[in-house]
Amino acid sequence: MAEQTLKEQLFHEILMARQRVYHVRQATPLQAVDLGVGAEVFIKREDLPPINAYKWRGAYNRIATLSQQQRDKGILAASAGNHAQGVAVAVKLLGLQATIYMPRPTPRMKLNAVKKLGEDHVQIKLVGDTYDQAAQACLEQSQSQGLAFVHPYDDIVTMGGQGTIADEIVMSGQGPFDMAFLQIGGGGMCAAVACWLKLHYPKIKIIGVEGEDQASMAAAVRAGKPVPLDRLDIFCDGTAVRKAGTLTHALCSELVDEFITVSNQQVNRAIHLFWDTRRRILEPSGAIGIAGICSNLEKIQGKRILAVATGANMDFSQLAVIGANSGSIGTTRKHVRFKINEQSGSLLTLLEQTLSEINITDFQYGKVNEKTAWPVLGFDASPDEFKKLHQTLNAHQVEYQDISSHADVDYRIISYDSKLFRSPWFIQLQFPERAGALRECLAMIQGVANICYFNYRYSGERIGRVLVGFEFNDNLGQEKLKTRLDNHPRFAKAYQPVLKETLERILQK
Repeated sequence: MAEQTLKEQLFHEILMARQRVYHVRQATPLQAVDLGVGAEVFIKREDLPPINAYKWRGAYNRIATLSQQQRDKGILAASAGNHAQGVAVAVKLLGLQATIYMPRPTPRMKLNAVKKLGEDHVQIKLVGDTYDQAAQACLEQSQSQGLAFVHPYDDIVTMGGQGTIADEIVMSGQGPFDMAFLQIGGGGMCAAVACWLKLHYPKIKIIGVEGEDQASMAAAVRAGKPVPLDRLDIFCDGTAVRKAGTLTHALCSELVDEFITVSNQQVNRAIHLFWDTRRRILEPSGAIGIAGICSNLEKIQGKRILAVATGANMDFSQLAVIGANSGSIGTTRKHVRFKINEQSGSLLTLLEQTLSEINITDFQYGKVNEKTAWPVLGFDASPDEFKKLHQTLNAHQVEYQDISSHADVDYRIISYDSKLFRSPWFIQLQFPERAGALRECLAMIQGVANICYFNYRYSGERIGRVLVGFEFNDNLGQEKLKTRLDNHPRFAKAYQPVLKETLERILQK
């Protein structure tokens, strides 16, 4: 009998995995989801199982095939989070013991979930700062003590379990599909799902989707072998793999038709979009496939598209970053620094003449010069809107610079010289989160005060919240502004002076 190819071995392992996987869990749904992208999109809901991720499939399948001798000696695994939860579920179901190596920065929510799912069947060891470091320590213990190592992706039996995702897709009867956008971390899920889908839908095109600074599989395909990335971004922690697997590289090279990358911002938008359509928050790695769909709108028009929502395990604190950096599909968030005269009314003129038709999401400014001001404004707009903005700014001869990638913007470092402030007054101000509200606020202070500090970022609330500092030409200016605020129908009860201690700290800078 001729020796099986690697793809044939994987196909066989998926067949064998069905009886094990379906014995312990029911199939997850395949749902038609209207994403408003001009295509018929189906999402495999792997965010819904008990561990809120698909990894339990491969972990359980691999552990269930271990010999009794291997089981008795103990099991080792390494994971950034979701695979660890899968191992915890499997060893508890099978009455076994496992030691799981995880990187130190693993989100606490995932650590707690592993402990809860595995109870006294698991022991966690925190090693290294990345998955690769944790995995290396785990592998060394496996080799020195002869213990079974349950690999999260570069194992044909683990991949067999992941392949049951595709089996359920085919069994749903909703195929065939034109394209499948599959996220790639180590490549096990992508390889297994692609293998099964291509057998049943020969014309399907498989698009492998990776994070921009996580594209280890694309790098391996270009090099002809797995190679380590020089830099690894871990925002999408579930797919943060520095070096592709040997088996997964061989399979993805054969089965994936095209490799694409998506930015963290595009992932944030996909999370936002899925929340809008399904009221479910995916973890960043879980939304990478959907981000791939939304970043390739021209390719998917009129087609039947498939993606997998691979997980929903995320620390609540990460939502703040996602919310601040997401936007609408087809738009881009940029930050622009403007050069204007440092005098009352200059900013209002800028807004009215050039920025009246664009959505402002961020405003950072501090006075550093008596004659010139450099306010930074953030925008959420489509490419056409940005093109129109550039044309308008050039027509009005406004000096500006795109500083979207600058660190001071990312970390909201607002420079100012408090020695330049004249009779300063700082307040916390609220205004309706709608177009024109900021211009209305600036128009109100026209002729009475000059802004010396402004800190605002869109938060998704109906109310915009801003810390703003005013300066005045005379001692009566502050009282005049207070009178205007108190008599204004919208701002009368929407402001609060900062505490004396806070103002002193601001002015001590």
